[in-house]
Amino acid sequence: MDKRDRAHLFRRNLLSALETAHLKQSQLADQAGIDRSTLVQLFNEKAPRLPNGHTLAELAGVLGVSTDWLLGLSQEAQPVTTYLDGALNFTPETDKAPMDSNLQEWHMEATGYKIRHVPSTLPDMLKTRDVLLYEYRDFALKTGEQAIVERDLRQTYARLPDIEMEICIPVQRFEQFVDGSNIWADLPQVVRQSQIDYMARIIDELYPRVRIYGFDLRTHYSVPVTVFGPLRAVIYIGQGYFVLNTSGHIRPMARHIDELVRNATVHAHEMADWMRSYL
Repeated sequence: MDKRDRAHLFRRNLLSALETAHLKQSQLADQAGIDRSTLVQLFNEKAPRLPNGHTLAELAGVLGVSTDWLLGLSQEAQPVTTYLDGALNFTPETDKAPMDSNLQEWHMEATGYKIRHVPSTLPDMLKTRDVLLYEYRDFALKTGEQAIVERDLRQTYARLPDIEMEICIPVQRFEQFVDGSNIWADLPQVVRQSQIDYMARIIDELYPRVRIYGFDLRTHYSVPVTVFGPLRAVIYIGQGYFVLNTSGHIRPMARHIDELVRNATVHAHEMADWMRSYL
């Protein structure tokens, strides 16, 4: 984009931000600490000008927008410090709720969109009562009974009309479960076998609206993450999560999970039978 086109785009965005802020040009000039004559030149429809760096920063600060957006370099109007406000949400250690209200709300808001999910181990939604009680017996933020309530709510949600989900799990995590290693070292084999059968049955029931893929940790890696359509991406970090609300952050996370799906070693239509092969 040449300088003239950039100046016209800047003028258009500046007018839009001015209208949104409910300010007059004179008020903007006073609050930004710039000469009114300078502002008049920036608003000149026939020959708009680009501001210097100082003026640009002051205008963006008063209007509550980013300098990149004013110049047409970003589609996000809010400055980084604004859209990252509240991006980190921590659940207090003493707050043992049956289900995180934010996650429940985000799932409902995403109805009609594809939800992409990479769990930390195996999806809780597909676990038996015995396995959930075992895994959450010492967990600080959730009891086994609460995890069961959460599982039932997730399964109910997955059966709603217009639900589409893609879940990617590392095949190595499933194999560790089968072997009774890692966090399942003292989980009895009969419980593990019952879990495999249960998981395969739920996968068959929910397919194709809920599709489970297996990816290889030797070729790909992922942090635990959920992408709620185009609305937000949530990265889990233990006792809290990062919430990404801008399209520039959400799209790369969605593409990341799409890449796991494309490179899956076990595809969704194979998953239930693949799990049963370990019985």
